[in-house]
Amino acid sequence: MKILVTGAAGFLGARLVNALLADPPAGLTAIVAADTAAPRLSDPRVQPRVGTIADPAFARSLVDPDVRAVYHLAAVLSGGSEDDFDMGMAVNVDGTRGLLEACRASRGSPRFVFASTIAVFGGGLPPIVPEDLALTPQTSYGAAKAIAELLVAEYSRRGFVDGVACRIPTITVRPGKPNSALSSFVSGIIREPLAGIETACPVPLDTAMWISSPDVVTRNLAHAGRIDTAALGTRRSLNLPGLTVTAGNLLDSLHRVAGAEARGRVRIEHDERVVWAMRGWPAALDASRALGLGFIRDTDVDSIVQQYIDTQRTAG
Repeated sequence: MKILVTGAAGFLGARLVNALLADPPAGLTAIVAADTAAPRLSDPRVQPRVGTIADPAFARSLVDPDVRAVYHLAAVLSGGSEDDFDMGMAVNVDGTRGLLEACRASRGSPRFVFASTIAVFGGGLPPIVPEDLALTPQTSYGAAKAIAELLVAEYSRRGFVDGVACRIPTITVRPGKPNSALSSFVSGIIREPLAGIETACPVPLDTAMWISSPDVVTRNLAHAGRIDTAALGTRRSLNLPGLTVTAGNLLDSLHRVAGAEARGRVRIEHDERVVWAMRGWPAALDASRALGLGFIRDTDVDSIVQQYIDTQRTAG
């Protein structure tokens, strides 16, 4: 049997492929790793495929009857979707529909794990956001992901796929360079100071966010491919567990873990577009259903910062 991972050359996609290779399901013969660039993965079980899921022919070429699970991570992120509406919709909506159609044509009803986002919520939100709250996204990215969640649910209802939509918290700390996500600073205000680089925090220090570490998000996505979806019923979207922290909490943790010099490299420099987006996203979600299904959460903010430091030491 095969597993397909889209967005496999990206930060999270590459981590997920490695996690699936390290703990493969019974009978795994190959992981089809698809992205717009070739994934840097040398395992012989990995079959790299280069193209865009916005191309229906490419999407169809990725799915054959041997594909028993699809992890759909490919997306245009929040900043990119705001800057280029057409591209965001082409990839995040049309590309997802094309991939679902490819699964339908394969007649295999594969498990379809969709990487959604907390940005499907927006507007006036309660202090803790339940899973079944009406979706009123305030960004093009959130709107596209909300549409895709409905598609996953409908294709599951019809038996074309066995879908799970995972609403992923803001992931921190991401290594490498800033990406196009409006929430990219959440990693940057930790990553850059630890590298000796001065950076800006674009939101007030009391701005609250729902976050999770790369390790926990990777493990939770892999777990979504193994759960008994009968427990989901018709509600195929899950709020993944996270932690509520403020920008100030993150900088306090940076100070505790790395010292005053690292904290001193972060200045406050408001960016109203980022402030507007972050204020519209939920800061706390009810993840009790996911926790009951065996998904996990981080313990505290200091462990998230320390995880990044330890990972960088290992990589170095």
